Amino acid sequence: MNVLKEVLKHEVFPALGCTEPIAVAYAASLAAAQLEGEIREIQITVDPGVYKNGLAVTVPNTGGEKGNLIAGVLGALIRQPDAKMEILKYATPQLVSRAQEIIMDGRAKIHLDRNRLDLYIEAAVNSGYGAARAVIESAHTNLVCLEKDGSVIFASQNQGISSSDRSYRSLLKEMKIKDLIEIVRNMDQEDRDYIKQGIEMNLAISETGQGLNKVGHFISDLTCKGYITDDIFASSKILTASATDARMAGINMPVMSSGGSGNQGIVAILVPYNVGNFYKIEQSVIIESIALSHLINSYIKCFIGDLSPLCGCAIAAGVGAASAVVYQQCADDMAKITLAVNNLISDLGGMLCDGAKGGCALKVASSADSAIRAAYMAINNHGITEKEGFVGKTAEQTIYHLSQISKIGMGKADDTMLGIMIDKTG
Repeated sequence: MNVLKEVLKHEVFPALGCTEPIAVAYAASLAAAQLEGEIREIQITVDPGVYKNGLAVTVPNTGGEKGNLIAGVLGALIRQPDAKMEILKYATPQLVSRAQEIIMDGRAKIHLDRNRLDLYIEAAVNSGYGAARAVIESAHTNLVCLEKDGSVIFASQNQGISSSDRSYRSLLKEMKIKDLIEIVRNMDQEDRDYIKQGIEMNLAISETGQGLNKVGHFISDLTCKGYITDDIFASSKILTASATDARMAGINMPVMSSGGSGNQGIVAILVPYNVGNFYKIEQSVIIESIALSHLINSYIKCFIGDLSPLCGCAIAAGVGAASAVVYQQCADDMAKITLAVNNLISDLGGMLCDGAKGGCALKVASSADSAIRAAYMAINNHGITEKEGFVGKTAEQTIYHLSQISKIGMGKADDTMLGIMIDKTG
């Protein structure tokens, strides 16, 4: 099994809008595509992570509508599941109006299943001619069950397993970072071209985002006024924050995701790309470093889960980006890569995830800043060691320790945040 190809296939894909609402739209579209006639009722059930991430984020092509429910109803009306995570490119003002009417009539509901500990989306759709149900589990596009009128159309053997037990993830979880480096050094041209496609995609949305009056704009403004030095730190923060600004605002442009997250894709790709160009690193090495960034992001997700209480842009994509920058200048020097991992996690290890929204651009900017700083110190042989805090002797130990904090120590924090967010929405 080629782990890189599996990660690129399942976790590095174009996504139009926040991946959680779009996955809800995809599930609803899968179910609705089995039916004839006008959609009458939609019931959506999701796990706490999907509920939290989709609560306050703008959905593309909706005129500013937010949340999982409008995305799910639109997906059911569009009925084009082949589009997967770009399904909402087919949304029109007419479909948005129909979706709003269904919601206002009380014919569409979203339910939170607090007992689900992994990514879970269930969409049950009724029309005048029957009923259908689709279940996505463990990953944003991982269909595990599809039913029509109570009869099973498709049932995956992987139904019910956790994301860390998927075949390629089982292998990935057992690897060391040095193994991942060996993989990217031997990547083929097809994978290199796909990495380039992701760079171009994320640069394009960043350029659009720089025209918005949001986080990226204000970092740029601070630079222009001399309050922030115009350097690689500033340009990386502007580049990544602007892309996130555009994405969280629902701009009708896709991003290349990483670890199933668009914002993480922005950090994992654009930080090593920008730093590599600044230091005039060979393009082939920059491509390899971004592949490593993707692999490390997915590797960390094997331990912390797909939707952690901690911000994945920091503790997963940020770690991948920092490691990629070290790789560009120091190749497989694991002592320095370990220092970079420890530096970033020591800095941002406690950054909370309170769902996808405009404020994610602030966290993305912080992750970009920390990744470059962590890498620079590591390249110069300075970093946090196992003598301090919860970091380990190896990068892998530090990642494992962080996963224990995320899964065990932060469980109540996640539930508390979710409770606050639900209370705010009335």
